[in-house]
Amino acid sequence: MKPPRFRYTAPTLLEEALTLLANFGAEAKILAGGQSLIPLLNMRLAGPDYLIDINRIAELNYIEEEDGYLAIGAGIRQRQVENSALVRQQSPLLLEAIEQIAHPQIRNRGTIVGSIAHADPAGELPALLTCLRGEVVALSLRGERIIKAQDFFTGYLSTALEPDELLTEVRFPWIPPQAGVSFMEFSRRTGDYALAGIAAALVPGLDDRCFEARVAFLGIAGAPVRALALEQLLIGTELSERDLTLAGEAAAELVSEDVEDIHATTAYRRSLTMELTKRALRLAWVRREHEKV
Repeated sequence: MKPPRFRYTAPTLLEEALTLLANFGAEAKILAGGQSLIPLLNMRLAGPDYLIDINRIAELNYIEEEDGYLAIGAGIRQRQVENSALVRQQSPLLLEAIEQIAHPQIRNRGTIVGSIAHADPAGELPALLTCLRGEVVALSLRGERIIKAQDFFTGYLSTALEPDELLTEVRFPWIPPQAGVSFMEFSRRTGDYALAGIAAALVPGLDDRCFEARVAFLGIAGAPVRALALEQLLIGTELSERDLTLAGEAAAELVSEDVEDIHATTAYRRSLTMELTKRALRLAWVRREHEKV
């Protein structure tokens, strides 16, 4: 398979890339890691007139610890984050999610920001950003926009990004160190897209009951799903088996009829989501620290 014809350009300055986007807009695609874009081009599912390669823009290559969040630039590979001592120490949930993305060969090239921009509902990073209530930075010649995760993902492979905007940074908020975290998914084979998955972070309170819950799902709808009602259901509980059963039932209700495909029926995904939810929440609660908030 071969891609359709396009014009290729590789700017070295961020302003140059933004000018190209301002000129070409919807006729252009951004190339970073290319692990999603190149297959789409080869299968003729995407046919841009212009391909803007941002790999030579040095100012997009950073992993920084900011006040309240981890900032990752658009040039950073998933493998770089996976190997980061800062991430390993401060953000175990991000590390756990990245380790489940495809295979090391993919993570060697794929970028964090590119995966977020691609917005695959079965992708690990969009669900994680939703779980952590993160945000992205979109830049254009018109200025900068900071978009919350709940506003960014608008549907299947679609986002709130405007045609002339470049996603330059993703921000993963830090969670309290006493929180217990877990990221689980199930796929038919290792490295395949998940049939369903869950990201969870549970913060214990002074009475060792759940003080705060952050839960999001992948693979169960046309976009990442933040489980607001389920989060509220967990607050104040001791995460007993009864609490976990109720949480699993609530999670199953979030599975959309539209996700039924050749890989799994809706009923199967609901059953799978229920079990994953119970296992992930149980593990997260076991992992919590006992110095309470």
